[in-house]
Amino acid sequence: MADAPAPTTDYTDEELEAGRLLFARPCTFVKSVVRTADLPPDGPVEVAFAGRSNVGKSSLLNALVGQNALARTSNTPGRTQALNYFDLADGSLLLVDMPGYGFAKAPKHLVDGWNQLIHDYLRGRQSLRRLCVLIDARHGLKSSDISLMEGLDSAAVSYQIVLTKRDKISVPQLDKLIAEIAVTLKKHPAAIPTVLATSSRKGLGMAELRAELAMLAAPAVSD
Repeated sequence: MADAPAPTTDYTDEELEAGRLLFARPCTFVKSVVRTADLPPDGPVEVAFAGRSNVGKSSLLNALVGQNALARTSNTPGRTQALNYFDLADGSLLLVDMPGYGFAKAPKHLVDGWNQLIHDYLRGRQSLRRLCVLIDARHGLKSSDISLMEGLDSAAVSYQIVLTKRDKISVPQLDKLIAEIAVTLKKHPAAIPTVLATSSRKGLGMAELRAELAMLAAPAVSD
């Protein structure tokens, strides 16, 4: 399928190298949070990852940090049932794996509890610098994604669209999808206009995503 570079914003060699160096450092699991009261104190920069269940979120996190078993992967949608915190580079950046939305096979009261946790986290977390909204490149934006984006706009939470499984579609299809999403993002004030396209299986787009996140963590990295 499509192994050519995705049509996204170019990054300088220095930015790509900063991303490589940051994500070459150890990344360790910190804690799972199921209640707002259990969130760690605001401090290091946090980047969270959200997406529909089975979008490939855990696979992307594992590929991003180069550790096969950091985040659990499963063929069963909805297995991430908490805010899972990972510490990159001794506190330079915290990665937060959020519960997938849609299709979770769990009792309604548990799903409602996760939704409330996510709502409270997104609206009240000062350390959260960006939310990466993962979208399966084969399916594009769905109504549940748009609903999340509208909520993020309302809460003034900066977010960026990150396509997953880009190797599963052709280059023309990828070009068309990114162009369509770019038009949609113009209607969403909290959205970062740059769309990143990745493949966890082939490592495509990971260098660019690392560079983007390293720019957010730059003040902490330089200390």
